[in-house]
Amino acid sequence: MIVYSVTVKIDLDVHVEWLSWMKNKHIPDVMKTNKFVGHKMYKVLVEDETQGITYNIQYSANAMSDYFDYLNDYAEVLQVEHGLKYKDKFVAFRTLLKEV
Repeated sequence: MIVYSVTVKIDLDVHVEWLSWMKNKHIPDVMKTNKFVGHKMYKVLVEDETQGITYNIQYSANAMSDYFDYLNDYAEVLQVEHGLKYKDKFVAFRTLLKEV
């Protein structure tokens, strides 16, 4: 199992709207690519949220080839859409994990 993990710190002033958009638009769009078999979303627990709220979304793929297909065929469009919508309101980093 391959896990594509995306961690996003979103500004306080848009985080409620962003969370709804992620759950109702972005994550469903990622899943519609049929490259992932599941997903989970977590709120990162930290004491100080004055600079934003951090979330982690994990998409599960059966094989590395599914992840690369997603990366090559879909990721750029979806990431650009997110970037245009939330511009300077977030920071994100991505990690690729393999279940052992």
